[in-house]
Amino acid sequence: MKLRIVALGHRLPSWVGEAYADYARRMPRGLDQELVEIKAEPRDRGKSTGQVLAAEAERIAAATRGFHVVALDERGPAWTTAELASALAAWRDSALDVAFVIGSADGLAEKVKRDANVVIALSALTLPHGLVRVMLAEQLYRAASLLQGHPYHRE
Repeated sequence: MKLRIVALGHRLPSWVGEAYADYARRMPRGLDQELVEIKAEPRDRGKSTGQVLAAEAERIAAATRGFHVVALDERGPAWTTAELASALAAWRDSALDVAFVIGSADGLAEKVKRDANVVIALSALTLPHGLVRVMLAEQLYRAASLLQGHPYHRE
């Protein structure tokens, strides 16, 4: 099973890359994780927010083609780590490759959320995109560890 994190934004602080890489390295065999960074649409060219999000949506669609898509949106339902682990197990058992999508400063186009297979909230808080990337990688690692029976998750 392949897990892909599709994240708008690049040139983030070095600690983001280091923290992400640490969790990605820890993923167990059979759950390959990759990061696909997509350059956000420039916001200084006179385009409306809708036009910007539509342009980003096209790049997201290309990066997620062939994947079961999970869009991260603060208005989606919040999952527990156990629910994420259960979903990972179901996707794995169904031989699905899964792409998690992190939006840009303006979020995700409605089309991306509408076309996604699942929309969830990582948090109701507004978080910097680099931190979301790290938190998602950590939660995927934690869920994978839970599936393997490791004591990383405590309730």
